[in-house]
Formats: sequence, structure tokens, C-alpha cells
Amino acid sequence: MSPRRSYDQYCSAARALDAVGDRWTLLIVRELLAGPRRYTDLHADLPGVSTDVLASRLKDMEREGLTTRRRLPPPGAAYVYELTARGRGLLPVLEALGAWGAGELGERRPTDAVRAHWFALPLLRALREAGAGEGLVEVRLEEGDFHLYADARAEGEDGPVYGEGPAPGEPDARLVLDAVTCAALGRGETGLREAVRDGRVQVTGDGTVAKALREG
Repeated sequence: MSPRRSYDQYCSAARALDAVGDRWTLLIVRELLAGPRRYTDLHADLPGVSTDVLASRLKDMEREGLTTRRRLPPPGAAYVYELTARGRGLLPVLEALGAWGAGELGERRPTDAVRAHWFALPLLRALREAGAGEGLVEVRLEEGDFHLYADARAEGEDGPVYGEGPAPGEPDARLVLDAVTCAALGRGETGLREAVRDGRVQVTGDGTVAKALREG
């Protein structure tokens, strides 16, 4: 294993970048916030990364104490990667980075890949800012479905922050919107309650989250 690279600066920001400053590392964290993932799943949802680079980053992240690897019991019998508590502590970093970079999300370029669940963290922040409360939220976009947990799990506790596909069980709210509205929410150009009032976000469900958004 190659020696750890370092900026060799007595600075907390430099130390943090020693651990997560390599290309792809924070995007791997983004994917693992959905819970344990197999190598093949990570590779599929990180278009553009080579197999060699992904394997190298995962080894580095395990060495830094950001991830662990474990074998699933039969019949799965596959290895999965998951975040440690230290790795999950990067959630607010990713949220802040996403908010800072949201202004760069103009019109989607022909070369841009997209996955529906990439909008999970901006929507999580939008739900929090809307004061929607706690609950399981299912989101439907043209690009696909995902679900997220608008509760304490987003603050670093155990469990996934979001997941691909429909909600596992009856959600507190179902949201239907498009990627343009998601991007506008991420840029702060509109709030979630305002988007619901304007009809850009359709809300169904009888849970506390759905009621809070409709009452806005």
C-alpha cells in the first residue's frame, strides 16, 4: 500500500484534505450515505471513474477510517462497503459543498450524467428549511424514484440518509417534481413550501411531513 500523501501543514483544513481531498472520495461518500453498497453498485453510480481508481480510493478510505468492508451472509455472499461514524460525519460537509456549488447547476449539459438520488441531499436540506418535520419521504422524478429520511438519521445517527427506489413501507409524504425544480430548490431560488403552492411539487400522503408542506 502506498504511503499516505499529506500537505504536511499543521492546519485542520489541510488535515481534512489529506483524508478526503482526492478526486472521487467525497462522491463515494455521497453514494455510501444510502447505506452499504457493493463495488459494482458504486461503479455504476459513479460514471467516469475507472475500476482501478475506485478500488484505490476505497482502500484509502478504509485506511483513513472512513469506510469498512464486510461480507454479506449467504445467499448474498458479496462484499459491501459502508461508512463508519467518521465517514458519516462528512454529511454536513457534503451538504455545505452542495449548497456552495448549487449555483453551477445551470442548464444540464449533453455530457452530464444524472441519477435521481443525487438530488437527495439538496431535498433533505429543503425539507429542513421548510420545517417539514420528521418522516420518510418518497420522491418521484422523471429520472427515477428515491426516498429519504427527514429526521435525526440525517444528523449522523445510524441508518441510511436516503435510498434508491420507492420507500420501504408507507411514506409520510410522496413528492412528484422535476429535475429543474430540484435544481432551483438546491440553488435557493425557491423554497419547498413555495414550490408546493405554485404546483411545481405535488404532495400526497397523510403523514406529518405531507400535512406540513400542504399547510404552507
